[in-house]
Amino acid sequence: MVTVLRNVRVFDGRRVREPSSVVLRAGRIGGQAVGAELVGAEVVDGDGGVLMAGLIDAHVHLDEVGQLDRLRAYGITTALDMGARPGFIATLRGSVGLPDVRSAGTAAIGPGSPHESLVGPEGVVAGPGAAEGFLADRGAEGSDYLKIIVGDPSPSHDQATLDALVVAARSRGLLVVAHALSHEAVDMAQRAGVDILTHTPKDRLLSAEAVARTVEDGRAVVPTLALAELLDVRAGTPGDSHGTVRANTAALYRAGVPLLAGTDAHVPPWSGPYLAHGESLHRELELLVDAGLSTVDALRAATVLPARYFALADRGVVEPGRRADLVLLDGDPVSDITATRAIRRVWCGGLAYTAP
Repeated sequence: MVTVLRNVRVFDGRRVREPSSVVLRAGRIGGQAVGAELVGAEVVDGDGGVLMAGLIDAHVHLDEVGQLDRLRAYGITTALDMGARPGFIATLRGSVGLPDVRSAGTAAIGPGSPHESLVGPEGVVAGPGAAEGFLADRGAEGSDYLKIIVGDPSPSHDQATLDALVVAARSRGLLVVAHALSHEAVDMAQRAGVDILTHTPKDRLLSAEAVARTVEDGRAVVPTLALAELLDVRAGTPGDSHGTVRANTAALYRAGVPLLAGTDAHVPPWSGPYLAHGESLHRELELLVDAGLSTVDALRAATVLPARYFALADRGVVEPGRRADLVLLDGDPVSDITATRAIRRVWCGGLAYTAP
């Protein structure tokens, strides 16, 4: 089945182009449809709307199938899970017409970590000698990358254990993501050589040395500004933590650090405000722009860059040969980032979903 999207203005990762047509073929973006292919093709009139690559949330937590429906409704076509119960992610993989899922599986935590109640005892890495066995278990679990809880906010691993975990992950070709909510945790994660830092310190401003090292090592950061905003709301201290996280995000951006859009969306064990799957990514984009990112760079933070840094070479931009993960918008998000909320239609692997 061939689908022709006519009169769409493509966001190509740098700008919004003049109206053109895009062809979807066998779940991929194809070249121009000609001749017999056009007979019986589905034709969608974009009416001048902006067509962009499907959004990628670079930090979610999944624990029920319905969350994929909610992500799709908000234009998210790839979910990068940062910790789920063993065996659950396997039930989501390859869901036809729903967002593609990658996962860290069980995160690595230190003895006595406050995360143990969430991760479970199977996540505890008691010392450097346990790193190889932990990574072997993650391989059996089907983890796509390693997630280490470095500090929340105090470090729960010693440096030797962190180093051993990164070495064991490298030997298996796995990307390493570090949860680091404090300046000290960031320093330890950087010394260990992790690939991606998720969260940005809320305890104090990053030092110039920490920012420079992030740049020099080619490390990407997932600031999770929406999480910082939520934590302030829950603590009754509006702008307290968020102000520090915002300032750190701005400093990293000015220095040229690649920023990825992620939310930490999850269903909490408490009542009250929480980050909803799907909607929270749009808030994250707005907060990234508020922190100083251009609208183009905010859009790249949810498309091109997470695809690049998580080695998902088949998505993130609207080009022939890429997965047909797409979002059709009524507005222009380069002019106004809130236009990402004006979703008309979403395609996951070429299968369409029409927003209600």
